[in-house]
Amino acid sequence: MGKPLQIPAQQDLDALLDALRDTPAMRSKIAIQGPAANLAGAYPLSRDALYALPGDDTAAIRCGDYYQLLAIEGMIPNFVEQAPWFAGWSAVMANVSDITAMGGRATAVVNAYWHHDAQGADEVLAGIRAACQAYDLVLAGGHTSQAPGNPAALAVAITGMAKRLLSTLHVAPGQTLALAVDLNGKWHADTPYWKAFEQVSGEELRSKLDVLPTLAEAGLLHAAKDVSNAGLLGTLLMLLEPTGCGAEIDLDLLPRPADGDLLRWLQAFPSYGFLVTLNPQDLSQVQTAFAQQGLSCARIGSINASARLDVCQAGQVTTFWDLASTPFTGFTYPTSLSQEH
Repeated sequence: MGKPLQIPAQQDLDALLDALRDTPAMRSKIAIQGPAANLAGAYPLSRDALYALPGDDTAAIRCGDYYQLLAIEGMIPNFVEQAPWFAGWSAVMANVSDITAMGGRATAVVNAYWHHDAQGADEVLAGIRAACQAYDLVLAGGHTSQAPGNPAALAVAITGMAKRLLSTLHVAPGQTLALAVDLNGKWHADTPYWKAFEQVSGEELRSKLDVLPTLAEAGLLHAAKDVSNAGLLGTLLMLLEPTGCGAEIDLDLLPRPADGDLLRWLQAFPSYGFLVTLNPQDLSQVQTAFAQQGLSCARIGSINASARLDVCQAGQVTTFWDLASTPFTGFTYPTSLSQEH
């Protein structure tokens, strides 16, 4: 991933949002519309079957009284080339966050990596192994190819289990929108990566992740989405799109680092950051659960039926995206099925 955008601090909300609409990460999400179109049309007849289709952070397949979760992450080749250990760690970490966003707990990973340099390949695998140890995962093998002329490429797949799902299919008007994030970190060089895992024990990392499945099982959350390389607003669009809902978000309410430039923070890919939806009356209890693990959780907006993402700052309101006229990833499902919750 490249450097975060830089525009003058005095630019207003419209200029900020114009810049964020046209980042490489946002364009990469829009490109998903191609494969999404191949899945459109013939939908399954039950919500359970929809859980296995794209739109959430993982596929969810019912197995008796629980769901098996399955996901995969591919790393940007330039990232693998320049920071092989961190790429290996990040591939596992991103997958673990996806499992967590579904209200699940991760169990095992497999990997596939290519490299033209033996030392680089060893560092990729070392990063994967270190993350598996920290998150208490089984590293169940995979595939590798090491030869001159190979690209530096990496993909990691993960499996997990959930008792009660958090799904974008559960998003509905009237829900509160909150951001849960670990602010106890630092930027990775001049990139958008916000790292909150260094010098943190595996036990603490796992305890922080366990807040989401615990809240899910208590019925205190409806949906969640791991804040990814599309940044906060791109991630929010992916949270809204499957049900055609809209949202209003207030940038002045965002929890962010003390030295966090707003534009950079809106592009951040945090090692721990989740958008969640919940009933308004449950906010205090949810905030307490995150705070007990040293995590910040704040109400940043609300869900509505507009199909628009409206952004507020200092009393100014601008529509960032209208999903009714401009699809984002293209993953939408019939509301009669998606909102059976």
